[in-house]
Amino acid sequence: MENRRNFIKATTALSAGLFVPSVQSNAQPVNDATKLKVRTLGTGTNKLEVSSIGLGCMGMSYHRSFIPDKKYMVSLIQKALDMGVTFFDTAEAYGPYRNEELVGEALGGRRKDIVLCTKFGFNIQDGKLAGTNSDPKHVRQVVEQSLKRLKTDYIDLLYQHRVDPKVPIEDVAGTVKDLIKEGKVKHFGMSEANAETIRKAHAVQPLTALQSEYSLMTRQPEQDVIKTCQELGIGFVPYSPLSRGFLSGYVTEHTKYNPANDNRPTLPRYQADAIKANWVMIDTLKTFGDQRGLSAAQVALAWLLAQKPWIVPIPGTTKLAHLQENLWAMDYQFTPDELSQLTADLNKITIVGDRYSGQSAQQVNK
Repeated sequence: MENRRNFIKATTALSAGLFVPSVQSNAQPVNDATKLKVRTLGTGTNKLEVSSIGLGCMGMSYHRSFIPDKKYMVSLIQKALDMGVTFFDTAEAYGPYRNEELVGEALGGRRKDIVLCTKFGFNIQDGKLAGTNSDPKHVRQVVEQSLKRLKTDYIDLLYQHRVDPKVPIEDVAGTVKDLIKEGKVKHFGMSEANAETIRKAHAVQPLTALQSEYSLMTRQPEQDVIKTCQELGIGFVPYSPLSRGFLSGYVTEHTKYNPANDNRPTLPRYQADAIKANWVMIDTLKTFGDQRGLSAAQVALAWLLAQKPWIVPIPGTTKLAHLQENLWAMDYQFTPDELSQLTADLNKITIVGDRYSGQSAQQVNK
């Protein structure tokens, strides 16, 4: 009973944007009976078992308006592990560097309990991203630096963050293949690659996962890459499965962003007029969820999980209450009629606004 009261106290505080360090420091790992459901990415020798929902750590230090106190985010990441999350995602580009340092500090002492993912693929100059770079020599340098920041001697899943048009994908896949042979990397992944590029890379070093944006607001992967992943036995990891917070219902036309550390002010989909036009999506999710005790975010995540058994979303958060909310989504099982009707209702909605603009738009699905 005391543990339950502490959890409710912590959840209430986190929902209000506060934190209760004493509660976090007493958190105990879950026992075998309460571990989260798991899913498998990849096939054969390239398969990787992970919790059915992972944790995207980017927003804890990058691109989400405010940067929380690091010690609280360390505690939140550790709490996620205690709650059964085993799949943690970061990248050198997030910060840059700060997010890998955060994840390394939080999880370095429990390395054997987790699946750790990071990414390479950018030039970083004066603390800013300066175009793509997947030159083999650069990839090796990035991996060595990431290993130090993550406080580990191997990376479970290494993604190419964005396809580099200057470097043949076969050379990139070959470099990762060598890193796998050396034991510094366990599995290969790509992000925002198209079907043709996936096939070329997979022929050199089989991919375990493709990570790309996929949510009820961004369903383009259904047209080709998800089909390619199914054919080749590659897992699919949706990032921004809640569309950068929009599908939670907390982002409105009145939301204020900090342009110094948030990419949403530059994205067409998060302009006030687009948010108002797209609010029909929230209404649809809420109507379904209200009858079943689910939040809009939970319906959105449960829908993604229902699409394929090898889809593993990685929603991010800075709040314990939202972490628990997201994880509970995996417990909901649609009936065939429910899923069919909800999908039909969602298919009627036309999304207003592109997901990216400028250089970011040019770097996706290459």
